[in-house]
Amino acid sequence: MKVTTDMVESAQIRADLSKFRVGDQVRVFLKIIEGDSERSQAFEGTVIGVRGHGLSKTFTVRKISFGIGVERTIPIHSPRIEKIDVLRSGHVRRAKLYFLRERTGRAARLDEKTTERLDPHAKPNAAPSVAPAPVVPTPTPAHS
Repeated sequence: MKVTTDMVESAQIRADLSKFRVGDQVRVFLKIIEGDSERSQAFEGTVIGVRGHGLSKTFTVRKISFGIGVERTIPIHSPRIEKIDVLRSGHVRRAKLYFLRERTGRAARLDEKTTERLDPHAKPNAAPSVAPAPVVPTPTPAHS
């Protein structure tokens, strides 16, 4: 059997990470190795771009740290990523949000998506636990 690059890449692709899109506020937990010790470090910010495909797919996260913009480009399938938490979903109409680089403060905020996120623990088509009270019409007095 001939080993192809697709076979090698498919073994490295991670499916355990949560899905996110451009405009989402995410917290990425990365494994940092310093000498012999290893620790976890969170990087929280807005996803301003996703590029590439397959194993070389990367995403860029931007945050403001002490008044200075910091961007970090991270490979999605990196073994250094422990987990990705999506904190909120932003409503955007662009694939790349590079315009956020010139904005500061409140102008750099994105609108939140108005659609509700589905609760993964909720039962589909669950009936309410308490039945609603019946509506009884009140009689109106007759005018004489």
